[in-house]
Amino acid sequence: MNILLIDDDVASRQSTAHFLTNYLGHQVTQCSNGDEALELMNKEMFAMLLTDIRMPGIDGIELLKKVKSNPEWKFSDVVIITGYGELSTAIEALRNGAYDYLLKPLNVEELAAIVEKIAEHQYLLRENREYKANFDNMLHESTKEIENRLKDLQSLYADIVGIGKVGIFSDKMKKIVKLTEKYHKDRSIPVLIQGETGTGKEVIARMIHYNKGETTTPFISINCSAISPSLFESELFGYEGGAYTGAKSKGMPGKLELAQGGTIFLDEIGDLPLDMQPKLLRVLQEKELYRIGGIKKIKLDVRFVCATNQDLRKLVDDGRFRRDLFYRLNTGFIEIPPLRERKDEIPPLAQMFLNHFAEIKKKRFRIINKKALDILINKDWRGNIRDLENSIERAVLLYDEVELKPEHLEADLYYEEEVAESQDTILIKLEEESMPLQEIEKKIISKILDRFQGNKTRTAEYLGITRQTLRKKILE
Repeated sequence: MNILLIDDDVASRQSTAHFLTNYLGHQVTQCSNGDEALELMNKEMFAMLLTDIRMPGIDGIELLKKVKSNPEWKFSDVVIITGYGELSTAIEALRNGAYDYLLKPLNVEELAAIVEKIAEHQYLLRENREYKANFDNMLHESTKEIENRLKDLQSLYADIVGIGKVGIFSDKMKKIVKLTEKYHKDRSIPVLIQGETGTGKEVIARMIHYNKGETTTPFISINCSAISPSLFESELFGYEGGAYTGAKSKGMPGKLELAQGGTIFLDEIGDLPLDMQPKLLRVLQEKELYRIGGIKKIKLDVRFVCATNQDLRKLVDDGRFRRDLFYRLNTGFIEIPPLRERKDEIPPLAQMFLNHFAEIKKKRFRIINKKALDILINKDWRGNIRDLENSIERAVLLYDEVELKPEHLEADLYYEEEVAESQDTILIKLEEESMPLQEIEKKIISKILDRFQGNKTRTAEYLGITRQTLRKKILE
């Protein structure tokens, strides 16, 4: 859609144009006052005008009146930008034919919603004009075009069951979403999702299961690194009554049975105990299982989705993961790149998180200061999207202003700005009053886990402790 943006505030105008162009995909022409706007409209047709009210020369209201009084421009939709103290002017604009108005500072979600409505309105206007000329051919082409445009706009945000609102802002992520749609259609294909901690592997798993929300079958999740090896088999397969000491008399279905007709999500599959791997492989191949102590065969109708932050091929080469299980799980594969490799997503993701937390915490935050945005873009984000989300939530919790500024991020970015820390160096900032030994241990364990890419077995070996002791210290 061709949009004319009129605003004498250069920084505000360029920021709005960047969002309309790069995130909503529209063509934007900029100018600084009403006179320039009228000259441009004499040369080119614009479907939408987005104009500030207060400008030198012709103001927004006068420009609106001129546009609506010209027969050649009457189909252009005009949106007025006004301040909180100018609501009476906004009402006057609506009476003079404005499509809508937006309050300063602009809320990108409200702007995206209005642009989407105008895109649909413009389509309907165009459809009516072309109806008389060439109904059969032109209507088909126009319908296809607007459907694609609306689909693109709607994909800006997606509501994932069990997760909430998720931003889909880059070509890389759109390709991954398309892959999830393909895998959703064939439940027989196991899918392996690989990505660093915090990249959103469970979000992608839920997309594969729920697709666009029409699925009502169960989604059962298991974290393979959080279950004791001795309990893993009963957790996964269930057990019959009296199968072992302490077992319930009536028995218990396992997670696989609970996922019948739906999806079992095995997170951190690289930590699956070696002795469990051939049993899982058999279930994948035969689509059936026996409970512990049971003699009745249970047929399974379950989709398998697994995730890992480790390199499974290397685990296979090291003899810590079965090769045949790896190739079986790897039938469908999705790799999620880390956030540092898709920095173009950081601004819209940060804005989405800011809007979300400001709303639920009843804070005034609406926009992100340019310097603060530069800090967010240049940060390494070792914890990826989850790390970014936590940073924004912390800032909203501690402060309450309209604009997110660099000083709101100082506490969170202390190590990024003031400490040069290598992979083999552990630097701990000692508090003035006191610092419990348990906290120091956690920082050391966290650093070593990072070094071994989250592998708990190698971390435990490096520290000279058992996996059970490591798990206990992590959970303390």
